[in-house]
Amino acid sequence: MIKKIVIKGAKEHNLKNVSVEIPKDQFVVITGLSGSGKSSLAFDTIYAEGQRRYVESLSAYARQFLDKMKKPNVDLIEGLSPAIAIEQKNTSKNPRSTVATVTEIYDYMRVLYARAGVPYSPFTGKPITSQTITQIVDLIKKLPKKSTIYIYAPVVRGRKGEYRKDILSYKRRGFRKIKIDEVLYDIDKAPELDKKLKHDISVLIDRIVLNSNLGNRLAESIETAVNLSNGLVFVEYEDETLPQKFRKIEKLIYSTKFACPESGFTIEEIEPRLFSFNSPYGACAECEGIGIKLNVDPNLVVPDEKKSIADGAIEPWAKSTTLYYAQTLASIAKHYGFSLDEKWKKLPKKFKDVILFGSDEEEIKFVYDDGYEKYSHKKTFEGVINNLERRFLESDSEWKREAIAEYQSDSACEGCNGNRLKEEALCVKIDNQNISDVTKKSILDAANWFKGLEQNLDKRQFKIAEHILKEINERLTFLLNVGLEYLTLSRESGTLSGGEAQRIRLASQIGSGLTGVLYVLDEPSIGLHQKDNVKLINALKRLRDLGNTVIVVEHDTETMENADHIIDLGPEAGTNGGEIIAQGTYNEILKNKNSITGQYLSHKKYIEIPRTRRLAKNGRFVEINGASGNNLNNVNLKIPTGSFTCVTGVSGSGKSTLILQTLYHALNLTLNNKARKVPKAFKGYKGVELIDKIIDIDQSPIGRTPRSNPATYTGAFGPIRDWFTALPESKTRGYKPGRFSFNVKGGRCEACEGDGVITYEMHFLPDVYIQCDECKGTRYNRETLEIKFKDKSIADVLNMSVDEGCEYFENISNIKTKLLTLKKVGLGYIKIGQQATTLSGGEAQRIKLAKELSKRSTGRTMYILDEPTTGLHQHDIKKLLEILHTFVALGNTVVVIEHNLDVIKTADYIVDMGPEGGVKGGNIIAEGKPEDIIKIKGSYTGEFLKPMLEEKFKKKLKI
Repeated sequence: MIKKIVIKGAKEHNLKNVSVEIPKDQFVVITGLSGSGKSSLAFDTIYAEGQRRYVESLSAYARQFLDKMKKPNVDLIEGLSPAIAIEQKNTSKNPRSTVATVTEIYDYMRVLYARAGVPYSPFTGKPITSQTITQIVDLIKKLPKKSTIYIYAPVVRGRKGEYRKDILSYKRRGFRKIKIDEVLYDIDKAPELDKKLKHDISVLIDRIVLNSNLGNRLAESIETAVNLSNGLVFVEYEDETLPQKFRKIEKLIYSTKFACPESGFTIEEIEPRLFSFNSPYGACAECEGIGIKLNVDPNLVVPDEKKSIADGAIEPWAKSTTLYYAQTLASIAKHYGFSLDEKWKKLPKKFKDVILFGSDEEEIKFVYDDGYEKYSHKKTFEGVINNLERRFLESDSEWKREAIAEYQSDSACEGCNGNRLKEEALCVKIDNQNISDVTKKSILDAANWFKGLEQNLDKRQFKIAEHILKEINERLTFLLNVGLEYLTLSRESGTLSGGEAQRIRLASQIGSGLTGVLYVLDEPSIGLHQKDNVKLINALKRLRDLGNTVIVVEHDTETMENADHIIDLGPEAGTNGGEIIAQGTYNEILKNKNSITGQYLSHKKYIEIPRTRRLAKNGRFVEINGASGNNLNNVNLKIPTGSFTCVTGVSGSGKSTLILQTLYHALNLTLNNKARKVPKAFKGYKGVELIDKIIDIDQSPIGRTPRSNPATYTGAFGPIRDWFTALPESKTRGYKPGRFSFNVKGGRCEACEGDGVITYEMHFLPDVYIQCDECKGTRYNRETLEIKFKDKSIADVLNMSVDEGCEYFENISNIKTKLLTLKKVGLGYIKIGQQATTLSGGEAQRIKLAKELSKRSTGRTMYILDEPTTGLHQHDIKKLLEILHTFVALGNTVVVIEHNLDVIKTADYIVDMGPEGGVKGGNIIAEGKPEDIIKIKGSYTGEFLKPMLEEKFKKKLKI
């Protein structure tokens, strides 16, 4: 058996015919500068080939359901094991996906509650016991006399199938009528059922007129129904004592299993699906299991309370070109006797409520003048918010619905209070907690609760729950071991950071106990404080110790120190990378003179600590007071203007809630007319007049299609097309700038519609991408490509790297300036026309930085960045910091959420949150210069920052 993975001639992307041997059953780190080829080697070569070989070993039928992978560009790979990738990108954005469902903990919880849970009546609070047949008969006898009742046995409920044999069996037993999907048929005339659809089937047991001479017939019919349907009885009746026009069919459900005899509250069945918010049998009917509903938000309808109604305080109506809304508001003001020129915030609450929510039953005289005639009528007023919600539901116009949607925000569903489940599911409890109560707990609290159940369950319950609890406790322990104790089980997976999502999948893999597998991970340390790094490293080592090969693409120094083997790619990025510079143990990399990574690890290269820290511009701060969203504990935040502020703290301490969901949304709502996101709860803010613009530079893609690229996003493509349009040959032909766009007809190749490739779907084989025969992948037609500058067509320009483009357009300042900004943020290696979908989150963030860098600075902008060091080598972080400090030097304010100590040590001001994550966090525990933070006890950031600021360390770095 080969104890190493042998790779020969890897040429994927920028890899330059790389050959390497990787030891198996080891913890291996692949490192190097951003764009040096790490992911190309780890994911696009090793993982892609391992996955492809596994998929090809399956049947043709099975292959059509799996991800299709093309063969990587490599001569030979030997010694591969089945491969599993744990990446950052594949986090589900589905609101139905939660931490509990992703880890399968929720599946076990559903079984636990279905088998060991006790139902309680929501009306009486007493445990619900099963009904006897006698009790059911007595309840039916209380129905209005002379009513005709129909007794049904529900034999199929929401299940797929044809059920021919079953229906034939009921016919042989003498039943004559059957209800299928709410339609009653003679059993002889029952239709053929589609086996792919879900059906409801009930057998009509008896039709009885309620009178005093029923004898034993009712009891016998109920018993027959119970036996046929395993405990359930449906009863339908019409109250024949009422006049015909008031009659309607009433449906009652009885169960010999669970029902409240006092209130009549009945649970049809307690099965695992009752606790699933993804199933119609468990999901709240109002929100369909999402837990939230979109409602028109008063804060968005009146975004600026300093305005009067006459000045447009009611924004959605103020935007309207018709006079109808203005005349409506004028009539209301006249009726209640208030002025339209009065500022909104000074109006009495009663008048505000009438305008927003309506006048209830009070009629108002409305006067309208359409320019032709004047008319009036008296009626109640529905209110602006009710008007918008009604129009949203009634409108067929997508444009109108989108316009109204701007004024909507999420709020907890009123039907289930955000619990996602039906009342029947929420009334089932264990240890006085329903399933939703448990999922709202943090992983740490949930682990303690489940462990405590062993003492709190009775013998019968514990016997049922023993194996389920073992599985749940194991999974929770794995999550604790990778530093995720602060996450709640109900947290939507779409809101997790890339590092959190990776660690959840990592915990799942440790729990699976597989051996002989090749795991490939992409920077799992992202979003992790140094304090929790050791937990992650131990988790990776445990995966290795189970008998697996663990390959991690990583820049973190501590991870490299613990690795068995390191592979360093470079020497630089893009076309200047793609080679193996060094490999071996940590100490061997440290001593390698050719390795830039080694030079940083040995401190021959380093990121300097600033000699002075900037103070707030004129000693002034932007402040948020009383922030209490999520886990924040009435926090007061101060951000010094004109300085570089780092917000730090352990994972889950509240950094993103405070900075992104409170500070950014609050200021953006004030400074940006188009902003619609409502901030998390806070009491007030100060200093907003000190900034004129706030920009959030996140890691979301710069475009969702291959047509979007760095040139189009940064605005460089416009000047490039203009330059080609201005060439003599273009003028002669009468070409306009649109001729050089691959998004519109004219200059693009119509065979591939400007894509450059033609896609052929191959069903259970991978899709085949064939270069377009017509344009040979250039995207343009022959006539467009004939226009050349310095012997290069526009297609050649798009295929250049940014570095090459800077030289090529050396004398054309408006193009060179745009490209230089990309080079400054360390992206000289990417292609000018590289597809946006191939860019990493870190690269996308730096392209956004480049775009901001190319704009003229006002000196009063606040830039907010969330972990900008994602995917960056120390060498790249050095370049990034130069740019961020350039922003500050121009008078702007930069706020960075970061764990990287190299970034933190260069900050002018630090806001450290904690002390822990989740409910134990949500406080600012330290703030000030880095030199102040290291003196504060209880600050984990200060603890890890201290060695980097100590005098002996400075001397070592020759600072």
